[in-house]
Amino acid sequence: MTVFAEAHDLTTLDPMGPESMYAGRRLQPMRALRAFRKLVADKEDTTQVFEIMEALTGRSVSWGLKRLLRTPGGARLAYQRVEMNDLLSNPDWLAGFEPGTVGAAYRQFMASENLSAEGLAALSREVRAEIEAPNLYAWYSRRVRDVHDVWHVLTGYGRDALGEACVVSFSHAQTRSLGFLFIGLGAAQQIRRGTKSIPARRAVTEAWRNGCKARWLPAEDYERLFAEPLEAARGRLGIASPAVYESVPAETRARLTLGG
Repeated sequence: MTVFAEAHDLTTLDPMGPESMYAGRRLQPMRALRAFRKLVADKEDTTQVFEIMEALTGRSVSWGLKRLLRTPGGARLAYQRVEMNDLLSNPDWLAGFEPGTVGAAYRQFMASENLSAEGLAALSREVRAEIEAPNLYAWYSRRVRDVHDVWHVLTGYGRDALGEACVVSFSHAQTRSLGFLFIGLGAAQQIRRGTKSIPARRAVTEAWRNGCKARWLPAEDYERLFAEPLEAARGRLGIASPAVYESVPAETRARLTLGG
């Protein structure tokens, strides 16, 4: 383990250093509420998602990094510090995955939704430029940020309003970030307020439970994972089908907004 000493030694954290902001931050519920109201007004204003996440990060990054370093293989990942944004923004790398694999499904998802990994990263930097800092806490934060759309693919939740509410609820179970929980519950409440027939609360609750039961995804080696058949990967990772979400017809889900 000495080869990983630099990666997993958190005892040298400078309480006044740039990495200290990730070790634990004061919760800012009013900031989160203001950002959520703006998000309700404009679902495409994704910067508000990052405002909420920053307001409610708390000690989730510290918890996640420490758990990663205790996970078999986690210290190696932290030592290598592979940047997921670099991988996911590399079209040549993505093009190499065979049909039916996680990588191919991600490639298709991003193309169909006209998304890019760098686009998400750029929005996060607008809220907190320090996320690009060269320390383990910031690296772990980037890792969780950059796999958001990968988790969409693995869980089966789309980018409609209900799908986003579900995937962030799943993400709370995986990361303990209160920002994810706040968005998930808030979005479900807004959807239900507009359309009471939509089982939004049951869908996000199921998503959270699925996140609790699944293997811990931040510790996955995504370079290997992308080469796995998608259904086999879901089985290995213990990711259950989103039954309640899928009970809502796709055309209905596509029409949903945070107003219902």
